[in-house]
Amino acid sequence: MSKVILVVEDQPDLRKLIRMTLDFGDYEVHEADNGVGGLRMAEGVKPNVVLLDVMMPGELDGYQVCERIKQDPALKHVMVVMLTARGQQSDLQAGAAAGCDGYLTKPFSPLELIDTVDGLLERQAAETI
Repeated sequence: MSKVILVVEDQPDLRKLIRMTLDFGDYEVHEADNGVGGLRMAEGVKPNVVLLDVMMPGELDGYQVCERIKQDPALKHVMVVMLTARGQQSDLQAGAAAGCDGYLTKPFSPLELIDTVDGLLERQAAETI
């Protein structure tokens, strides 16, 4: 059974790269290009993992989307990985405060992305037992 991955990233080239990387696994991949759209899509498709850009145009940034996902009883099980070019300690702390489960600093390798997603899916499976 495919695991559902939601990619919320405003840069089309990066979304394409992530999709191409995930196409090698048994994943059903959905995409959104802003925080509001990503949150709506998360509510609709109930993903296992959300790969979430921090800095996006529009009403909601990645931290705000993460907080809303983690506060929603129907989505709180969703694993959230923050994707950002900002890797300062304060950025990591902001991600942790929002409730994220992982943090990838851009640029990241395809192998690092797969390892992160697979690790979170294993953790999610263990938590639901």
